[in-house]
Amino acid sequence: MMHKPSPTALIRPVEPRDAAAIARLWQLLTDYHVALDPRLPGATEGAAERYAARLIERRNDPSTLTLVAEVDGEVVGYVLGAIVDLHPDLFERVDAGFIADIFVDPAWRGRGIARELVTTLNRWFARRGVDRVELQVATRNPDGLRFWEAMGGEPLMVRMRIDLAAGDGRRRVRRIRVRREE
Repeated sequence: MMHKPSPTALIRPVEPRDAAAIARLWQLLTDYHVALDPRLPGATEGAAERYAARLIERRNDPSTLTLVAEVDGEVVGYVLGAIVDLHPDLFERVDAGFIADIFVDPAWRGRGIARELVTTLNRWFARRGVDRVELQVATRNPDGLRFWEAMGGEPLMVRMRIDLAAGDGRRRVRRIRVRREE
């Protein structure tokens, strides 16, 4: 893939002045996912603005970080990460980083912005003692899969869905004869 020349992108924490840009980018992300796979949920009315407000509200949370990529005063991408400990009462304590969302405006892709957002977020995770980062990527997103593999990502689990409303016969009741061994 040929990379376009990139103006300097400033990677910085989200600020209240970024709300409209984050809302726009999140809506683009949601629309992109639905276009890739209509089984993924679309946004509800006003969701983009609520999402942006939540990121800004959490900007001082020590376990969450939202970074934006700004070029010439315009926010062109963002990434949201959090430190999580999954069920510490059941499993060995492992603080893991989780990348919840990342999106770069399509006009700015191929210039290393997403890579720099992730690299900066990973440095933040590492400074907090995190040594592993997890994320989800849609199976019908080949560009996303290639990106995460290039960033060192490896498949760990496969998230599956059974659509009970599909009406394709999967819900049919069947009787089976069970033989008893003697």
